[in-house]
Amino acid sequence: MRLRWFWVLLPVVLGTILALILFLTDFDNSLLYAQADLGSILFGLGVIASILTAVVIIVLEQIEKIQINATIEFAENRRRFLRRLDHELKNPLTAILAGLANLSILEDPDERAVTLESVSTQVDRMRKLVAELRKLSELETRPLDLSPVKMTELLEETFALIEDEPVARERILTLSIPRAPWPLPTISGDYDLLVLAVHNLLTNAVKFTEPGDTIEMRAFEDGSQVVIEVADTGPGIPESEIPYVWQELYRGAGARGVQGSGLGLALVRAIVTRHEGEITLRSRPNEGTVFTMRLPVRM
Repeated sequence: MRLRWFWVLLPVVLGTILALILFLTDFDNSLLYAQADLGSILFGLGVIASILTAVVIIVLEQIEKIQINATIEFAENRRRFLRRLDHELKNPLTAILAGLANLSILEDPDERAVTLESVSTQVDRMRKLVAELRKLSELETRPLDLSPVKMTELLEETFALIEDEPVARERILTLSIPRAPWPLPTISGDYDLLVLAVHNLLTNAVKFTEPGDTIEMRAFEDGSQVVIEVADTGPGIPESEIPYVWQELYRGAGARGVQGSGLGLALVRAIVTRHEGEITLRSRPNEGTVFTMRLPVRM
């Protein structure tokens, strides 16, 4: 660090030395004014070079700090992810091992059946977790299967899938899509991935609301974007947790006891990002949450 600033001072020092040499050296009178002008120029060039060198060094230091901070953040996110993964795998593995151990001592067929069902449930939970992790990893590299997507049809189809789920029938579900003077525009996107993103938002709303709560999905055109909102009257998300809900395997305090892997919103963000869109949320504790997805209109 100190060596860098040595190079900042070097030009101005050299310029000053050369200027002093010219000022103090005796030349013919005919060269007197040229001598003074050249000394001033050299001194000025030294100052300018030092300033430019200082600017370059400051910029390089800022870039270095950004890179170091990014590396530290990446390492911390990786450690956090591994801790969460360890927790998500440890619970079902413990339950599976306990169930298998009990099978060797249980003689009652009904008790054995219950234990086997519990083991099967935990195996299925791990299978889904691994599948979603693989899907999330593939999203970062695999090419999108782009095609014209009629957003009205996509939203109606996805909303119908949620309406068919028994637990969703206990909520008040509404869909608001413009019909006049024109419908939502057709966009270029990966149909299956966009369905998955919207479905995850709706599923998330269903999981974190109670019977009788309201879930609304509304969409509209805003300039060069299609805006999709999924709103609910659930418990809301504490402000301190909002920055973390997009992280893989993150489970907030309100998610305890709610089935899920903690990958749903991470998948949504990855899909929207791959479509060069934006996903945000607004939430008020004890009032509800609104997820807003913005997708660019382009063909």
